[in-house]
Amino acid sequence: MRVDIAKRIEELHATLPQGVTLIAVSKYHPVEAIRTAYDTGQRDFGESKAQDLRIKQQQMPDDVHWHFIGHLQSNKIKYIAPFIHLIHSIDSLRLLQEVDKHAAKAKRIIPCLLQIHIAREESKFGFTPEECRSMLDEGLWHKLKNVELRGMMCMASNTDDVKQIKEEFGTVKQLFEEIKAKHFANNERFNIFSAGMSDDYPIAIATGSTHIRIGSDIFGPPEHYI
Repeated sequence: MRVDIAKRIEELHATLPQGVTLIAVSKYHPVEAIRTAYDTGQRDFGESKAQDLRIKQQQMPDDVHWHFIGHLQSNKIKYIAPFIHLIHSIDSLRLLQEVDKHAAKAKRIIPCLLQIHIAREESKFGFTPEECRSMLDEGLWHKLKNVELRGMMCMASNTDDVKQIKEEFGTVKQLFEEIKAKHFANNERFNIFSAGMSDDYPIAIATGSTHIRIGSDIFGPPEHYI
């Protein structure tokens, strides 16, 4: 299957509701494909491996917003700390503390999302809703001065059951609203709900997603692009 990247970018930008940010998931794809999307006006790109992300960042214009969307290992934070726009996958207080440490070295404040594990699959990372509540209630994150919590990210189960996907997204959206009211009521910047990928993003948007992560629906399988 060959995909017209520019056409798909244009179609998505034309149909997405106002206020929804499209993140083109460029992992596994070469810089040439990313540049095609960039030349069509796309500026937000998602990668899941820190070293790959650093290499691509060095080859792309400075106005690209790079999103880290994969499982982040502590020893790889240093590769992305100087430039990362948003880390979607904070799944422990320890990882948040490590990001804070590297952000301080880079003299930056790095925006982060708390990843919530809601899918009924063991392979997914993230806090359970109760773990997220406990971590925030304990309050140690208040001591971190070089990270900024901006919201939450989740992935739904890999299923064709639309009802189940709606329920999973809805559960995290309710948690987002609960946490916002309790811990970020006076913080307008806690406003990101990153949910939805190529197969389920319309459901996510209907649930209130502000950032969708689209890969195969833009780029097709790796290396298959025009």
